[in-house]
Amino acid sequence: MAGIRDLDSGKVYIGPEDPKLDKSIDTLNGDKPFEGTLAVTGPSFIGGHSGDARAALNVGTGLGDFVPSVTTRAIDAEGDLSVQGKFVHVGDTLETGDTQKTGDYNASGAITISGKVTCGSLASGLPKSFDIPHPNIKGYRLHHACPEGPEAAIYVRGKVSIDGVIELPDYWQNFVDKESITVQLTPVGAYQELFVDRIEYGKRVYIKNQAGGKIDAFYQVWANRADVSFDVEYPETDEHAQYRTTDI
Repeated sequence: MAGIRDLDSGKVYIGPEDPKLDKSIDTLNGDKPFEGTLAVTGPSFIGGHSGDARAALNVGTGLGDFVPSVTTRAIDAEGDLSVQGKFVHVGDTLETGDTQKTGDYNASGAITISGKVTCGSLASGLPKSFDIPHPNIKGYRLHHACPEGPEAAIYVRGKVSIDGVIELPDYWQNFVDKESITVQLTPVGAYQELFVDRIEYGKRVYIKNQAGGKIDAFYQVWANRADVSFDVEYPETDEHAQYRTTDI
């Protein structure tokens, strides 16, 4: 056993054999290859821990009379922490500040987020849906999916009568492509020869009855968002990676 040696050089070495590669020889003072470091060639245990040597370095919080200011904290790093390899975590994670990740994120459980979520693309090609307790049948749930199409469309719906004017929301003025506005009408009570007379500046829609009779109808008005555009069909290239919703 090599034991403890080279104390004069400023380094403590513990272990049954010399380290296979001591990088301090190159990274620290050449004349003192063991300058200011600790070399250990076996598993290390600090504080109270389980009986298993699960890692090369095993750290617990049981240190006799000493109690950390954060009682459950075994390691406190002031500065960057670099991990090369798999990172296994069991328990809660508390983070203060921004988190940047390169690569995929896979979760087998639920993810609850109380703040804003910004996504560059969707991580699944499955329908965008929601699932809630059934409002009428006890013990059942209700599952709905969102309509899908080759556009980022928005809509308003309601009922138009008497004057035949559909007032569109004020925020549509700079939000939608006015040339993309379409109108669907469903007469109420009886057949009516309804048609769209004109769309005025994207603010209101004028409906008329060709037969000159009353106007009483349900309506839906759809339009494309003016701030969103994308290629519906595209080759599998990095140029279009932001659109990709599945790796299939």
